[in-house]
Amino acid sequence: MEFELNPIEQRVLGSLIEKEMSTPDHYPLTLNALVSACNQKNNRHPVMELDAATIENTLYELRVEHKLAVEVSASGSRVMKYRHNFTEHWCFSLSQMAILCELFLRGPQTPGDLRAHCSRLHALADSNEAELILNQLKDNEEGCFVVQLQRQPGKRERRWAHLFGAAPEMQEEEPEEIPIAEMQTGPSRLERIQTLEDIVIDLHQEIDDLKKQFEAFKTAFE
Repeated sequence: MEFELNPIEQRVLGSLIEKEMSTPDHYPLTLNALVSACNQKNNRHPVMELDAATIENTLYELRVEHKLAVEVSASGSRVMKYRHNFTEHWCFSLSQMAILCELFLRGPQTPGDLRAHCSRLHALADSNEAELILNQLKDNEEGCFVVQLQRQPGKRERRWAHLFGAAPEMQEEEPEEIPIAEMQTGPSRLERIQTLEDIVIDLHQEIDDLKKQFEAFKTAFE
């Protein structure tokens, strides 16, 4: 890759891609909604605690330095929102986007893990399809976007990592794995709660903005 995204840039970009695919009606995201998305306790490895200033600075780098994010303003609202600019640089399918998104959010994973985790974004038939898509990303005519890591001791499957950041450590600690048979095929209860929390944050922001506009309107006639 021509650039390396740091871990926080990967988290912000992955969160933008995730919310576009999982909750398109509430995308683009306000800064508050993006902070909440980046700091989710579920579907993230590692879990982070990023403040608004850090994410705002990271958005600046993604927008100005890497051209991977865009600032947009909603009609009739002064609240700025943000969306990714990923697909204007590379032509990825929905399945490829889902896999890259999960690699941004969770780090290196096996095809079986990716098949299960991608189900909330874009369904994959099985781990064989996940591996096929990974090989497409590795041998893509636009560049090599993923790499297969060495097999870890005691593990049957080899993990894959994206190449949008620094090369992954070959012996990094493996996050606790959940058996694939126990994974849900649809959104979990925590995911549904997180989605509702994101919606509430957006609504509160929009209500505050409307109140400010109404006070300004009322003042003009006093």
